Amino acid sequence: MRPFAYLIAALAALTARLEADDPERGDVPGWVMITVMTAALVLAILIPFRTAIVDAVSNALTSVTSAG
Repeated sequence: MRPFAYLIAALAALTARLEADDPERGDVPGWVMITVMTAALVLAILIPFRTAIVDAVSNALTSVTSAG
């Protein structure tokens, strides 16, 4: 019965948080925008330079594993 009470309390807290009128809360939280922009930058760099990045990583791994 206790897990059910925790679930009810968590849902009540979430509902109160979502219904609260917070002037600091925007339409899109900043962390969502930063995550999407970071993913877009990674794709923008990865797509045109994919072969160069793969070659550089392969060369680096080969030089580390073959030394010794």
